[in-house]
Amino acid sequence: MNYEVIDSHCHLDFPKFNKDRHETIMRAKESGIALMINSGIDYKTNINSLELAKKYDFIHATLGLSPQMVPEANEEKINQILAQMERNVDKAVGIGEAGLDFYYCKDETGKQKQKEVFEKVIDIADRYNKTLVIHGRDGEELALEMTRDLDRVIFHCYGGSVETMREIVDAGHYISVPTLVCFSDHHKEIAKNLPLENMLIETDSPYLSPRKGRNEPAFVRDSVPVIAQLKETDEAEIARATMQNTRSAFEL
Repeated sequence: MNYEVIDSHCHLDFPKFNKDRHETIMRAKESGIALMINSGIDYKTNINSLELAKKYDFIHATLGLSPQMVPEANEEKINQILAQMERNVDKAVGIGEAGLDFYYCKDETGKQKQKEVFEKVIDIADRYNKTLVIHGRDGEELALEMTRDLDRVIFHCYGGSVETMREIVDAGHYISVPTLVCFSDHHKEIAKNLPLENMLIETDSPYLSPRKGRNEPAFVRDSVPVIAQLKETDEAEIARATMQNTRSAFEL
């Protein structure tokens, strides 16, 4: 099919791509992936994301602080990442991924710490008027509550309830549908009920592959026919809308 799409969330700097990073990126470009948003999750991956964005003009970086690292991290490490975000904010198209992950973190102290750190990240996105990319696993409702007033918010790889999804949409935020939609009934249900004007698509490469093995940005195209069928529209319309939404969401 002759249309372009954007992978709104990937991790091309992760070790899974060490052997063939450039080839993977070029393969995506040749498959009609117009842009890729590479998301940092900590100090090192933030640096790597900025370097990728510098090297390829069709890759953009976001600077993140993953909630998964927060319970174990000391204050110095967290402050180091927050300062790094502020220092480099003009080189990034967004802040995140950051947020709440109560799937892995069950204890109240850890959850409280995630919440406090997320508040600091929200503050940076707000002060510098940057798009916030949320990782909200089993914490979607609280993440929404905390970010309701921000202008541009993306719930990346959303897997929460359809009810919460509707509230997120009512708040004017975006929801990113991962390539999981190719085989997950829950994600199909989300995509079916999500208004097209709030939808982005992503791979979250190297994770969540719709094929065997490692995911890569080229595979974001796999989800387009699936979503088109769920929405009873054509593929080109899904591609056009999600591209336009990604550009608006990140002010590209």
